[in-house]
Amino acid sequence: MRNQLAKKLNYSLKHLEAGLQKLSAKFSKHKPEVPANERKTDLEKPTAMAYHLMGDKSARFLPLFKDLDQDLQKSGLKVNFKAYVSLTILASFLITLPVAIAMPIVLFFVFKVSLGSVFMFSVGGALFTWALAIIGFYLYPVYRADKHKRELDDELPFTTGYMAILASAGVSPEKIFYSLSTLSVPLAASSEARDVIKNVNLFGLDVISALEKASSRTPSEKLRDTIEGMISTIHTGGNLGAFLREKFKMHMRLKRLSLKKYSDSLSVLSEVYVALLLTGPLLFVIMLSVMSMLGGGGLGILSSDLLLNLLTYIGIPVCALIFLIILDSSSPKW
Repeated sequence: MRNQLAKKLNYSLKHLEAGLQKLSAKFSKHKPEVPANERKTDLEKPTAMAYHLMGDKSARFLPLFKDLDQDLQKSGLKVNFKAYVSLTILASFLITLPVAIAMPIVLFFVFKVSLGSVFMFSVGGALFTWALAIIGFYLYPVYRADKHKRELDDELPFTTGYMAILASAGVSPEKIFYSLSTLSVPLAASSEARDVIKNVNLFGLDVISALEKASSRTPSEKLRDTIEGMISTIHTGGNLGAFLREKFKMHMRLKRLSLKKYSDSLSVLSEVYVALLLTGPLLFVIMLSVMSMLGGGGLGILSSDLLLNLLTYIGIPVCALIFLIILDSSSPKW
């Protein structure tokens, strides 16, 4: 019985070794090419139009957005820094203009507000809208970079495991990244791999220089550490497959710990949701209703009915949106 089991194991090992050798031969015969062009982003046409209209005029505002360039590179938006600043300025103006026109008309003709209050509310609302639009465009690359970082960290065990299999079969680092960039179901690291192959085949960089450039641009510190470890292993002539296998085991342990931590934080978030978005608004509505029955409940020029409308149509949806953003930013993809 033991002899039969040993024979089956030896046969399976030989079959696996033959398959890996075929895979290695296939990669050695096939020269990596530049991966197909990535899908164009939704910002490409608006940024091109904004840069055409405000390219020269936006140059004076570039120092105000100097921290944005690095976030754009890490976000994976593939948008030029100057073009994005032009889009920010133009879009904020186009968003503020209708608010500045519509707000005084609505306040004066619908709510019958005096001209002095109309002027104050209109200027304040326009300035608030303009500042909100600027902040939104400024924070969007930061959000995208953080989202890309979380996706890279979530998928890093599978990425390192995939690279470890190819490296153990004798596949060169350049062909490993080419295979990673052309997966039928791409991982988050496939975009980083496409940049490596593009730098090697289009710009003539060697693999180590391309990996160093990818390491400096990636928003994930874990992936940066893995890439720098690969660079050191290639420099010293070490066993790349063994290094990636150890990284795979380490990232799987960290993945288990992060899932346990997320399950603990999810219970806290559920309690916060019940307190702020279920119990809190209900108590506020009851309090306003009782105060209005007693002849009060207003807050300056804001009546109790207006406060209830603001709470129902603005306060609760905004708080729910913020909660969803927090939940999305803390939840793992895998």
